[in-house]
Amino acid sequence: MKINPAPLIKLANGVAMPQVGLGTWPLDDAGAAQAVKSALQIGYRLVDTAENYANEAGVGEGIRQSGVAREDVFVTSKFNRQWHSVAGVREACDASLKRLGLEYLDLLLVHWPNPDQDRYVEAFEGLVRLLEAGKVRAIGTSNFKPVHLQRLFDAGFVPHVNQIQLDPWHARDDIVAIHAQRGIVTATWSPIGRGGELLAEPVIASIAQRYGRTPAQIVLRWQTQRGFVPVPKSADPARQAQNLDLFDFRLSDEEMTAISALKRAESDMLDADVFGH
Repeated sequence: MKINPAPLIKLANGVAMPQVGLGTWPLDDAGAAQAVKSALQIGYRLVDTAENYANEAGVGEGIRQSGVAREDVFVTSKFNRQWHSVAGVREACDASLKRLGLEYLDLLLVHWPNPDQDRYVEAFEGLVRLLEAGKVRAIGTSNFKPVHLQRLFDAGFVPHVNQIQLDPWHARDDIVAIHAQRGIVTATWSPIGRGGELLAEPVIASIAQRYGRTPAQIVLRWQTQRGFVPVPKSADPARQAQNLDLFDFRLSDEEMTAISALKRAESDMLDADVFGH
């Protein structure tokens, strides 16, 4: 099933990023190759991977097997804590490119701030150098909380993207507000929650029934209507197609508000002050 590609969102530097992507964790190389090939042939144009996923080689293979031109695919990767220095980031980027078999990345992110080693500002400076050198088209962060972002702002840096865990239960309103003020695009991982419990919420189920859509499609539409870039992971072609097929209907203001009202305390999330790799 072929779906129209997602609309594009403009980053602060003018680079266009597709508004829905394919997440690839925890696929291995073989699974990632198959999932990426399938997704690109269905209509995806954004693929999200990371050094820590250990599947960049498979992602690159999937891109080559898909038949979709490299310049039409937006590739995001992320690097681990050991590379948090100006020179280290260049080394990390070169290693990712080699594993992917690509000449450049569309977006490279600091995967976690790892404040215990306190080198994420240096890491971001390394990203700025890569951007200037043309190795990457856009730069950003992942899992950065307001305090981490403020350190970057104080140093004169503003990410193009901050990718965070976000879903209707975990609304992250404080971070989203900062993104809006600074022109940072909010990308989201685990955008439909984990384990399916969120999708069983009566509010979401009833809206899904009203539109003849899946609960996952309703949550993803809530995300895209808010201007976010969700990267749901699926290796199943039918579900991949559903997760991209979001742009021929629109939730009402009342429905958006009802979904947003599901937010809970965020105590079950990974804490970027103590977790990271």
